[in-house]
Amino acid sequence: MKYTNPELLEHLASSYVLGTLAGGARRRFERLQRDRADVRVRVAQWEARLGQLAASVPALQPSAQVWKAIASRTQPAASTVAADVSARGLLGWLKPAGFGFGGLAAGVLAASLLFVTAPGVFLSSDQVAMRTGEKLPQSYVGLLTDAQGKGKLLVSSLRHGKTMTVKVLSPITAPASGTLMLWALPASGPAFALGPVPVTGSAVSMLPDTSEKLLSSVSKLVVTLETDPAPAAPSAMLVFSGNCAKLW
Repeated sequence: MKYTNPELLEHLASSYVLGTLAGGARRRFERLQRDRADVRVRVAQWEARLGQLAASVPALQPSAQVWKAIASRTQPAASTVAADVSARGLLGWLKPAGFGFGGLAAGVLAASLLFVTAPGVFLSSDQVAMRTGEKLPQSYVGLLTDAQGKGKLLVSSLRHGKTMTVKVLSPITAPASGTLMLWALPASGPAFALGPVPVTGSAVSMLPDTSEKLLSSVSKLVVTLETDPAPAAPSAMLVFSGNCAKLW
């Protein structure tokens, strides 16, 4: 792999800071950091950029139920092990009968190995890079919090896309009247509306242009309570606010 490509280094640094770079790729990148000062600078820049989002969310202690759910998914139950043993016995009984399970198993295994060792046969180069943690989709991302600093909304949009996804992170009380509206605050110029905000689940809305053209100069996002169905400017009733970051 060539580590002279600036775009590749940016993708590796961003995924390393986000924690999506794993396995051998992460170990190689850590060795590269020790040897090259320019790579350490890129990592520090991503830590500072994404740290703005992380700092706005208070640390949470996972509950006992979370650890129990993780254990149930990662540690097979006794019944599962017994079923596996029974299945092996069944395959052993059928094999001499000429059902061809050996050839079928070999074919499945070969296809699985091919998918793991040469995913480019099945996926595009971008998809392969994203699966290995070497590339992230270029996106604009915003994390909005309430007055107490609790994360409420995650806003995301692909850099050259024309849709925006708003996901509710923690319960939001529906207003008795009016609408929650998401606004972008550019470095210069008036604020402009991005769309209504859901109070549960997530919602996808269309944008009038690509995110690159709309959000390239936006560093702040806010949610206000609006009584006008088509407000021209945000009201003074601020509900949530947060930073808008570029992930590339």
